[in-house]
Amino acid sequence: MQDDARYLKRKVTVGSLDVHPTEKALVVHYEVEASILGEGGGHVVGERKEGQKIIRVKSLSPSTDVGALAKKVVEECKLIPPSRLPQVEQLLYYLQNRKSSPVEGKLEKKEKRTVKPRELTPFEGVELNEEASITRVDEYVELLYEGIPEKIRGSALILQLARNPDNLEELLHNEAALGALARVLREDWKQSVELATIIIYIFFCFSSFSQFHGVVSHYKIGALCMSVVEHELKRHDVWREELRKKNQAYESAPENGSLRRDQDKAMRKYQGLLAKQEQLLRVSLYLLLNLAEDTRTELKMRNKNIVGLLVKVLEREDEELLVLVVSFLKKLSIFLENKNDMAEVNTVERLAHLVPCDHEDLLNLTLRLLLNLSFDSGLRAKMVEVGLLPKLTALLGDENNHQVALRILYHISIDDRFKGMFVYTECIQQLMRLLYEHTEEEIETELISVCINLAANKRNAQLMCEGNGLKMLMKKALKMKDCLLMKMIRNISQHDGPTKPLFIDYVGDLAAEIRAEEEEEWVLECLGTLANLTIPDLDWELVVKEYNLVPFLKDRLKPGSAEDDLILEVVIMIGTVSMDDACAAMLAKSGIIPALIELLNAQQEDDEFVCQIVYVFYQMVFHQATRDVIIKDTQAPAYLIDLMHDKNAEIRKVCDNTLDIIAEYDEEWGRKIQSEKFRFHNNQWLEMVESRQADESEPYFYDNDNDRTDLFYSADGITPGDGSVSPEFFGDLQTQNGDSHLTVDGNDVFDQTSSSPGRPATAYGFRPDEQPFYQYS
Repeated sequence: MQDDARYLKRKVTVGSLDVHPTEKALVVHYEVEASILGEGGGHVVGERKEGQKIIRVKSLSPSTDVGALAKKVVEECKLIPPSRLPQVEQLLYYLQNRKSSPVEGKLEKKEKRTVKPRELTPFEGVELNEEASITRVDEYVELLYEGIPEKIRGSALILQLARNPDNLEELLHNEAALGALARVLREDWKQSVELATIIIYIFFCFSSFSQFHGVVSHYKIGALCMSVVEHELKRHDVWREELRKKNQAYESAPENGSLRRDQDKAMRKYQGLLAKQEQLLRVSLYLLLNLAEDTRTELKMRNKNIVGLLVKVLEREDEELLVLVVSFLKKLSIFLENKNDMAEVNTVERLAHLVPCDHEDLLNLTLRLLLNLSFDSGLRAKMVEVGLLPKLTALLGDENNHQVALRILYHISIDDRFKGMFVYTECIQQLMRLLYEHTEEEIETELISVCINLAANKRNAQLMCEGNGLKMLMKKALKMKDCLLMKMIRNISQHDGPTKPLFIDYVGDLAAEIRAEEEEEWVLECLGTLANLTIPDLDWELVVKEYNLVPFLKDRLKPGSAEDDLILEVVIMIGTVSMDDACAAMLAKSGIIPALIELLNAQQEDDEFVCQIVYVFYQMVFHQATRDVIIKDTQAPAYLIDLMHDKNAEIRKVCDNTLDIIAEYDEEWGRKIQSEKFRFHNNQWLEMVESRQADESEPYFYDNDNDRTDLFYSADGITPGDGSVSPEFFGDLQTQNGDSHLTVDGNDVFDQTSSSPGRPATAYGFRPDEQPFYQYS
């Protein structure tokens, strides 16, 4: 058949024309029919293949002349016949008016920001005047058995061939050539940096294709590259030490001309050696990066301290080398073990010097590596320590790096220790500006998430409310019904101080949103914000009546009527509005107290529910108008007695304060409460006595305690006997999110003589800050 085959005939048939689904481009579908004809013109072999051509029209804009552009497309694309010009014009008109979705825009941006190390180019000293030929490979291999100059020439000629992917297959089958190259590299890499660079470059060409990784591994080039990198980094340390000595000698005697010449000579030599060494490091690390596609190979590298070597290279100034190293570290950082190795060798400190930098790709890769590392709380602390917070804030205005910087800031803002540090940067102002710029479209998740976290700090919240900050937030949240934006406002509302009275203007707007027709998540945030407004001068009775909130609150108290989060927020809201005498009386008459007792029975295992319901009872007995309802018409006091010795300290505290008021105003309940307290303490005493008697090793209850004078002068183990710390020191509770403790004139928060009793902290708002964070050891 092959003897008959003489001619090849090719026929192209144009199919349909269409627009690209996401890009500004036309798609031309076509079919190629290839036929082999015999000498007499007879059909011997035929094959059909479908294809498509994408014609991108990036210059297309609303002002483009569609007709002229269509003619140009038809003229330049031979696949489209002139008869289809009207169709092309129609498709271009459609593209001109098509709106690109935000999702597509984001995808395009992400695609643009995919950064990879730049492809290696021939290094200095590698280029030769002669052109290599694949047919003369054996001659080049023979040169590898001569001296170093011949070996460099022979390997450089083979490199010329290897840089063309079409030659790799043939070189792969030439075992003599590959074996000779591997042998020369193994034996002579220390003698010539140029020779090592060229041979590793040849194997790098193979490593660029996954199917050739086997041959690179077979000759153990990866392990050899690890040795080369380690050795070169040690050599660099020696060079720097020599240069330092020359500089030191010159600085000690600057008038000595001989020392000056020695120093200049040493500097030139160092720079020349450094340039060649960085070429070798770059090609070696790039080859290792390619081989690290296989996680098993990557694990072997980790066992040979690849992380330590890469972090040491971060000291260099060559930007292309740094791009490669940071790319490699970013790839490694997705594994926990590698991340831990990076933490041990102070990677964050080295990376901090690269932020910001003029090299766009290097900056973006560095930020992405920091993002991977920021999932570790210890490394987040290190980022704050080395001063990355203001640097990241400055990058919020950089369109290319805005999103990555925002994500790192989000991770830092999770930690309560660092929320207050944002006050000393321009971050809050930048975030508020970004929020303001989002007019109609949905606010990006990362931006609002950072704002929600930072609003949990009192000083940050004050900065957010400066000027018309709160007005802008409320207006935008109510207009867009954005739950996350309202969550941010809810966090701001939890702080006492100058921010809370600002919410008085918006009580009506928030109350109007509390309706059964609204989405539950939206109602939850609005209700939570209102419940935080413990403002003494606020007329809650007027608000509750005007917006008819009682039926809603009562319906949502039924177990299972809504999600637990919403029911809990309803209880908290009732506790807040009960601060108002008239409002508390109105709620008591509506039958809310039996509903609360029913809810208490249903949620008795949930400390949060129990604590907030007991607080409502406290508010009710606090007011004369509702005290009789609680004491005489309900079983609330009995439940409070049962909870008096609860394991939760906050519940016990609220119970004790409530029962103290009940005991003072009702003698019968007072006797019951006193009896229960006596019984409980008596049981404790009896248990202690029995345990003492059972302990045979301690025959006397009191031993010689009378001789211990410190029992009469200090609380042993609590307050030092020398009086260096007062007992009041231990009564101070930790502040919460920067708030001072809720006290009135130094009285206990639940003292019934207080005019504004404090509400127990909810799990939502309770984020106990640690002690001020001054050092990171």
